Amino acid sequence: MKAHTKETQAAMTPQSALAALKDGNTRFVNGAMASRDLQDQVGDTASGQYPFATVLHCIDSRVSSELLFDQGIGDVFSIRIAGNFVNDDILGSMEFACKLAGTKLLVVLGHTACGAVKGACDHARLGNLTTLINKLEPAVEAVTEPTDSSQRNSGNIDFVNEVAKKNVHMTMDNIRTNSPILKEMEDEGSIAIVGGMYDIATGKVEFY
Repeated sequence: MKAHTKETQAAMTPQSALAALKDGNTRFVNGAMASRDLQDQVGDTASGQYPFATVLHCIDSRVSSELLFDQGIGDVFSIRIAGNFVNDDILGSMEFACKLAGTKLLVVLGHTACGAVKGACDHARLGNLTTLINKLEPAVEAVTEPTDSSQRNSGNIDFVNEVAKKNVHMTMDNIRTNSPILKEMEDEGSIAIVGGMYDIATGKVEFY
């Protein structure tokens, strides 16, 4: 499989970009990864890159977008931060990726059993991590069930995963609210903004 070129990137739509990620995840789950010569792709991309998707996901070592979507060098922009939320710098990176570099799809990818989300559920406080946790706590408050405070912590994995899902949706809303550039691109159909959850137990991604 060759690296993307300017022509192949231009030929993709938001819908075909999403289909490519879905197909790649299916290959990953089935252990049928596409055949690639990564050194060839290094050479193919030495003079330029033409990724078709941008993925915001967690730093978790089990969650690598290139692997779980079975993509090669030059295929995706990969933005990683614990808890997969956005700030000004990440929004700027997304605007570069979509408006200037031509990606057709923006994915906010959460995952099950997220450590950063667990920290937010427990309202953890530790150095600079506190600032990061604060950015995730609105998602904790937005999940209304269970109401029993003893169940609203990292010991309840179902609650943790619901908060992770809510965080994905809220992050998508934050992108649209805080980046007029990306919102306009979505409205005109030149990009799509989608969410997803990666199951660390099965390797599957559920999009929504």
